[in-house]
Amino acid sequence: MAQLYPKARIKWACRRGMLELDVLLEPFVEEAYDQLSDDDKMIFQRLLEVEDPDLFAWFMGHEKCPHADLGQMVQFILDRVRV
Repeated sequence: MAQLYPKARIKWACRRGMLELDVLLEPFVEEAYDQLSDDDKMIFQRLLEVEDPDLFAWFMGHEKCPHADLGQMVQFILDRVRV
């Protein structure tokens, strides 16, 4: 079974090559990551393994995420940003 990474590692992984992703992911980790269930934390970790162009396309709505659980996490992050 996969393991949960320390939060410092998660924060580091949120530093991407695209500013558009940084402004979504970094605040999310600071403000919401600790409240996620362990299962959702694992999904978020998997999301961070996705290449930047794919993440960008999913977050901007240019493409639909092919994985339901990752797509739900993308939507959850977007919903928090819009509030």
